[in-house]
Amino acid sequence: MIRPIITIDESRCNGCGECLPNCPEGALQLIDGKARLVSDLACDGLGACLGHCPQGAIRVERREAAAYDETVVIATIAAQGANTVQAHLEHLASHGQTDYLSQALQWLGAHGVSVPPAFQAAPPTGCPGARARQLVPIEVAPAATAGSALTHWPVQLHLVSPTAPAYRDADVLLAADCVAYAAGDFHSRWMSGRALAIACPKLDEGQEVYREKLRLMVDDAGIRSLTVAIMEVPCCGGLLRLARAAIGASARRVPLRVIVVSTRGEVLRDEVVA
Repeated sequence: MIRPIITIDESRCNGCGECLPNCPEGALQLIDGKARLVSDLACDGLGACLGHCPQGAIRVERREAAAYDETVVIATIAAQGANTVQAHLEHLASHGQTDYLSQALQWLGAHGVSVPPAFQAAPPTGCPGARARQLVPIEVAPAATAGSALTHWPVQLHLVSPTAPAYRDADVLLAADCVAYAAGDFHSRWMSGRALAIACPKLDEGQEVYREKLRLMVDDAGIRSLTVAIMEVPCCGGLLRLARAAIGASARRVPLRVIVVSTRGEVLRDEVVA
C-alpha cells in the first residue's frame, strides 16, 4: 500500500541517536553509526521523531510500505516496561489515533498487561499537535487585521527563487504554514518590512532543497536577517533546525530570530538565537 512513512537521509545523519527515544514505536535503531528504520510495520508515519533530529535528516514521504500493525508494536513495547507502554499510548492519543489506541488497550487487556491509570477510563484524545478542539478567539485591534503586507509572489519555499529581487538585502520571515492562521495580526505584526517564505516541516516533501535555498538567501541574496515563526507543536521545530543548518553552512552570518506561537495565537517565545 502507498502510505506516509518516515525516510532518513543517511548523508545527513550523524548517528547522534536523539531520534530513538522519540520514536514511541521503537521503529528506529542505530546500525553502523546511522539511524535506520528497522521495520515498516512499526512506523505509523505520524512523524513524532521529526522535530528531534538536529541534522534535519528525517522526513515523512509517501511510498509503498507494509501497513502499520499496532498489535506487533504493542507486543514489542509491552516487554520494555510500563513507562514505554505509557509513552506509546500517549503518543497515539496525542495524534488522535483512536483506532490504534483501542487496539493497543485491547491487546494489553487480553494479555494481562497492566494499563496505565490515565488510560483505564475513556482514553484521552488530544494534545496541541493534532487533537480537535474549540479555541476561544483572542481579540485584536481592528487595524491589526486590515490589509495585506505581502509584497511578492510566490512564497512557498519550494517555489521561490532564493535570489529573487524580493529577498536581496532583505529581512526574511520564514513562517510555518499554520502560524498565519493562528495569529490574527500576522501581517501587521511580523510581515511588515519583511520578505516572506512559508513551509511545513512535517508535511512538505523534498525538504533537502530547503536548506540549500536558505543558504543561497544568506550567501547570494545577502539577506540581513532571518526570522523563523513556528507553532508550539513539536514537529514545527524542524523549521528552526533547517534555518540553523543553512546559516551554519553559509559563508556569511546573519541574525536568527525565533517566534513560537501557541494554537491560540499567543506568542510563547520571541528571541534572537544566533
